[in-house]
Amino acid sequence: MSSSSSNHSNQGRAAASSSRQPTIEDDISDNEETLLSSDPLEHSLPERISFKRKQKATASSPFSIPRFLSSPLSGSSRQNSPLPRTPVSRLRDLDTANESTERILNYLDGPGDAGGQVQDTKDATGLDWYVEGPGRRVGYDDLTAIDWIFEYAKERQRLRFLYSNSPGILGYIRQLADASQIWLILIAAGIASGAIAAFIDVASDWLGDLKTGYCSNVNGDGKFYLNKGFCCWGYNELSQCQDWHSWSSALGVHSAGGGWIVEYIFFVIFSVLFAVCASVLVLNFAVYSKHSGIPEIKTVLGGFVIRRFLGTWTLIVKSLGLCLAVASGLWLGKEGPLVHVACCCANLFMKLFSNVNSNEARKREILSAAAAAGISVAFGSPIGGVLFSLEQLSYYFPDKTMWQSFVCAMVAAVTLQAFNPFRSGKLVLYQVTYHSGWHGFEMVPFAILGILGGLYGGLFIKLNMRIAEWRKTNPIFKGPIVEVAVVTLITALINFPIKFMRAQASELVYFLFAECVDLTDDTLGLCKSGKANTGVVALLLISALLGFVLASITFGLQIPAGIILPSMAIGALYGRAIGLIVEVWQANHPNFIAFASCEPDVPCVTAGTYAIIGAASALGGATRMTVSIVVIMFELTGALTYVLPIMIAVMISKWVGDAISPRGIYESWIHLNGYPFLDNRDDNSSSIPDVPASQVMTRIEDLMVITATGHTIQSLRNLLSAHAFRGFPVIDNPRDAILLGYISRTELSFALSTALSNSRNLTSDTEAYFSHQPLSDPTTSLDLRPWMDHTPITLNAKASFQLTVSMFQKLGLRYVLFVDRGTLKGLLTKKDVWFILNGADEKGETGAGQGVLRQEGGAEERGLLGDEADGEGSDGGREGLG
Repeated sequence: MSSSSSNHSNQGRAAASSSRQPTIEDDISDNEETLLSSDPLEHSLPERISFKRKQKATASSPFSIPRFLSSPLSGSSRQNSPLPRTPVSRLRDLDTANESTERILNYLDGPGDAGGQVQDTKDATGLDWYVEGPGRRVGYDDLTAIDWIFEYAKERQRLRFLYSNSPGILGYIRQLADASQIWLILIAAGIASGAIAAFIDVASDWLGDLKTGYCSNVNGDGKFYLNKGFCCWGYNELSQCQDWHSWSSALGVHSAGGGWIVEYIFFVIFSVLFAVCASVLVLNFAVYSKHSGIPEIKTVLGGFVIRRFLGTWTLIVKSLGLCLAVASGLWLGKEGPLVHVACCCANLFMKLFSNVNSNEARKREILSAAAAAGISVAFGSPIGGVLFSLEQLSYYFPDKTMWQSFVCAMVAAVTLQAFNPFRSGKLVLYQVTYHSGWHGFEMVPFAILGILGGLYGGLFIKLNMRIAEWRKTNPIFKGPIVEVAVVTLITALINFPIKFMRAQASELVYFLFAECVDLTDDTLGLCKSGKANTGVVALLLISALLGFVLASITFGLQIPAGIILPSMAIGALYGRAIGLIVEVWQANHPNFIAFASCEPDVPCVTAGTYAIIGAASALGGATRMTVSIVVIMFELTGALTYVLPIMIAVMISKWVGDAISPRGIYESWIHLNGYPFLDNRDDNSSSIPDVPASQVMTRIEDLMVITATGHTIQSLRNLLSAHAFRGFPVIDNPRDAILLGYISRTELSFALSTALSNSRNLTSDTEAYFSHQPLSDPTTSLDLRPWMDHTPITLNAKASFQLTVSMFQKLGLRYVLFVDRGTLKGLLTKKDVWFILNGADEKGETGAGQGVLRQEGGAEERGLLGDEADGEGSDGGREGLG
């Protein structure tokens, strides 16, 4: 490399911390304007003002302030001279700079117009500012990671320009309008989330009751579209309701045995029909609407791009599919998927505001806030939703995002309250109120519930992962729809004979949570006293065990399905069983020393409280959440008295669950699916190999690098065709291998296609280069420096791997280049780090066994780490998914 090129490269790297921050010059002389007016490239330059960095002029005295002025002396040389500057000239220069900055921002943000605005022109003496720093960006490919540093630098530059060009009242209005965009998006997303949640509640309840009968007009009030609760509104007992007709009575079957068989058949048929319809919708219209969506949301918020995951069709199919899947009676819930629904709503509204939609980092902040609305409407818990987003989902959660989450969750809860889908004032069906407290001796059974919750969570995750892996490698059904039909058939056959499993999950949880004094109709027989409790306890435990097995099989089917409500139902089942045991024990042995604190003639043990503590322990064992679960349960019950027992149960369940399975259910699915997600809150450094990064990086000998010169457009196109790498390091020459930068496959491909378009009319044999070439003709050559990242994140080749992992986690990097005194030594991508941390060797585990999005046909269904991603990371030089 020539000394001139080295100087320019060093200058570009030293002062390019912001991708769009030009150096504003102090003045523009008449000579410079005259020379620029005669410059043959004037009309293709974006600005008259020069943005090249200047050398500091020598001060005339220790008290004089150096001024900088660029003044061209000839066609290819300039000099700096210190001149005093008046306040008027300073204001004039700032106005000029602001105008130029606006065009610069438009230039970088609109790659499609780049060719017409700046046709890769350059000044013969050095680098223009726009080819330094991170360079231009076209966008992000599907299944790739975003550049957090670039996105936030772009946002800072946009705000700097906005505030510097917005004086007076009109400017204040512009600033206010810009700041209000996020709030409009969040309020609209909250309203939409509340409305959709109300629709899902009403529709799923109606479809669920349709399995047992229908409503007709007998007394003048019945309507077919009413569920059992609304059809029999005002009646204390179901037998008094004449508008509701079971299928046995509708068919004229009046015998007890015959009626039971008819209702059994209708129950099974409708269950299978609803589940199959949900699966057909998912597979034919929106494949990303399957499962809960929370593992994918965590990955997206971590900086990954999954196209169409938050699209319109995904929102529609997810909402309709949830109604059908919940009504089918499968052991699944709608709470987790509602988070996906809320994020889809926010993503759709973001498309209306280009400033937000064009910045991937800001979009993820809004999605973090919108996720809180999903939990808010799922549990009627706005504060719990904020904490859920903070604790479980978000990769980057600054203070402003917490405030935004609070507003969005509050708006969603208010909207759901306004719709009042249950006509009871409750946001969710299983919202209860307790009238009694707890006693000290109950700490022991509460701790036992915590242990059971941890055992449930750890064993559930292991069983569910085994079933999911077996489902991929050894499918016994011809297609996912057949599998859904078979699982639903088995579930319906088991559910109907057992009264605790026949009820809808939300209805079951309500009966288990409620106190006996609040139940007007004890349809499940939970409040019977005497010897009947023995049979109820046994049935509760059997239901919990069967629910555990069925939920493990169901979570992973090709339908919208969450795991939060099934976990709560299973925990509530064994919690209520233990509560009944303690209640019977205390009633039969009131003089036992442990029950000395009980008051006479007052119920000492409330079995419903054991159910809610068991639900919290099961949810904590499965998801490994802590604070958010406690707050959600508190908001469900409104009983501050029970916060301490819930905290103890959740704490113990997390400890036990971590001992059995170190990952929660969502992290396990992220690992199973092969998403390149690096948790920035994972402080377990013992799992990171204590080795130098040079031992795990892809060495330069194995990298596909690009030299600065010696290329044509056709040779670069051939390079892209021959190698599927997502990016290429750029060096000066193979002998010195001085790192000049990094260019992504997307930007290089776009630049080459633009050069061959009608706007440039360049030929395939046109010279292309990546470094300053003072003698080349900009009209007959292709300067690719604007598309190259001149300031990639680099580390010394002797740095430790732990430091490298920390940088990937904390900065959200896509790749890191390793150098030694400027010489390129190797590269690590996010996928490389993911493979190393997850124990996959270089040749053993590939994405073929882990990508869940691999399907036949359709670009949307590509494997995450599959065929199109092979060749990146440690086996090549592409940036790929990381």
